[in-house]
Amino acid sequence: MTHLTARAEPARWAATPKVSHDMQDFPPRIATFFTGSDDAPSPDPDTRSPAAFLRWVLGQQKALVALSSLCYALWFLPMTLGPWIFGNAVDEGIVGGSEAALLGWASLLLGVVAVGAVFGIVSHTLVVRSWLVGLYGTLEMVTRKVAQMGHVLPRRSPTGEVLSVASSDSDEFGALTEILSRTLGQLASYLTVAVIVLTMSWELGLLTLVAAPVLVGAALPLLRPLHRRQQVERSRTSDLTSLATDIVAGLRILRGIGGEQTFGANYARQSQSAKQAGVGAGIWQAAVEAVGVLLSGIFLVSLVWLGTRQVQAGALTVGELITFLGYGLFMVGPIRTFFEFAQKGVRSLVSARKAIAIFEQRPPWRDPADPVALDGAGALHDAASGLTVRPGLLTVVVSAVPEQSAALADRLGRYLPDDTEPVPAAEDDGVRGRAARRARAARAQERARIAARDEERAGREWGVTLGGVDLSRARLDDVRRQVLVSDTGSQLFAGTLQDAVDPHGRLTREQAEHALRVASAEDVYDALPEGWQGQLDERGRGLSGGQRQRVVLARAVAADPPVLVLVEPTSAVDAHTEARIAERVADARRGRTTVVTTVSPLWLHHAEHVVLLHEGTVVAEGRHADLLVSDDDYRRVVARALDDEEVVR
Repeated sequence: MTHLTARAEPARWAATPKVSHDMQDFPPRIATFFTGSDDAPSPDPDTRSPAAFLRWVLGQQKALVALSSLCYALWFLPMTLGPWIFGNAVDEGIVGGSEAALLGWASLLLGVVAVGAVFGIVSHTLVVRSWLVGLYGTLEMVTRKVAQMGHVLPRRSPTGEVLSVASSDSDEFGALTEILSRTLGQLASYLTVAVIVLTMSWELGLLTLVAAPVLVGAALPLLRPLHRRQQVERSRTSDLTSLATDIVAGLRILRGIGGEQTFGANYARQSQSAKQAGVGAGIWQAAVEAVGVLLSGIFLVSLVWLGTRQVQAGALTVGELITFLGYGLFMVGPIRTFFEFAQKGVRSLVSARKAIAIFEQRPPWRDPADPVALDGAGALHDAASGLTVRPGLLTVVVSAVPEQSAALADRLGRYLPDDTEPVPAAEDDGVRGRAARRARAARAQERARIAARDEERAGREWGVTLGGVDLSRARLDDVRRQVLVSDTGSQLFAGTLQDAVDPHGRLTREQAEHALRVASAEDVYDALPEGWQGQLDERGRGLSGGQRQRVVLARAVAADPPVLVLVEPTSAVDAHTEARIAERVADARRGRTTVVTTVSPLWLHHAEHVVLLHEGTVVAEGRHADLLVSDDDYRRVVARALDDEEVVR
């Protein structure tokens, strides 16, 4: 490994110092879906209904929302008291001819404007903070739910749905905190203005007081179709995200088979469908806003007409008429804010329905009341196949059907089989009312059925024992520590090469370099200008398939578990590299229990024990050389693998 250490790099394996987050709400401290795993745990969200979930989201930062609302009310102070102050200045200072009164009212107006300016800055700062807390808090909840559910989540919810909740829906929840604070601040100003105008003229005051609820109520019939169109838009956008995720994940394969144009056309059609849904939702939203502008204008005209008649009758002074006109213009703002609150509330309810479909799910695993410790040095036995993995040996599992050996690996690691399609949360464009509710109930029942089946599977005896202890009798964390399964679905995350090989920061530099060498992944280090600190793209998109596979293998080797299960670990590398990896893994894991599922003779050459699976059951076992001579089925499987390898080359 001299070529790895020759490059001058500062020491980067020092522990990162912990930063205290006492008295801090951003980044948000969210510990949902975990018990006792954080120094500031928070309760799980209320998923009984979309409205209950939104109440829970807002309740998590009620103090910040209340403070923001107060600052908003003070920011609106010049508009709340300004017309009243100006009207008194006209009546007493100009019409009354008192310079002292004019100066006094002008000074008061200046002070009110100064207060409004200061709290305008403060309110904007606070409301952006609450928006970000709501947005990133939801994103962190999604991350924790994904970590909690693990491989079970894709069986129940489409990937695009999870991504949409983490991105667009989290932004809706952040926007809801902002509009709620602004609405409460405007409501305080609205009620203050109502009191002022009622003391001046009960007729105009009553008109001002009832205008907002009447105008909002007039727009309510438009909110239901708006809600429906936004559900369709949200669902199509989620489907588009899922399609994009699938295309990106399989882009390399699509290029190999010439399928780019076909999938590109599918994406274009789905994109246009999402666009049409967005236009439809936009039309209804524009209609709601148009109604708001129209009715606000009618209110203002009515106020001016009534005020002018009262001045003519001597019931109002000129200054009071100016005050009413100022408040008439001001009240357009609160009315529009109330309309905006109704619109964003509808969007938030749509997002909340999607979010609770993710957050209400519970992992099927239940730790036993009296867990038993696992002995990683013991034998590993699978009752379903009859496989017994002897401790301390390199065992290779051979099968003519790779899916059968992969299913065996899942059982050895206590993973549920991937045998269900996720339940889509999309809304049917043509389904409304009672039919839509029935469709939602049917999807909820299907998710509940899958969850119940998963829990039933996970709750019974697992049928795999380690050291004589069934895996179901141990804590799942203990199972994961003792048995590590690295399969073809293992992914790389965006970050440095060091993070990819040593995600938990437990290794010394020498240990990390050793793991990289065992996986024959030195070329990945050499290809990155910054070595260990070189950046890898999400899913290792900048690497070849073989490089990604070898970095994943290095990560598994570096973990050094008592039992390591590798599923087709070298399927994407050439024969020379595969030979080096097989030899190095055999040396590095000598004396440690290792299971490899493959039909490659290069691995079989180093195997200390070989097992042949047929129809998911062990039908032969022994040494590779002996099985080649004594078992025709084994010989055919291995020979076919050699023939396939020659064809590929």
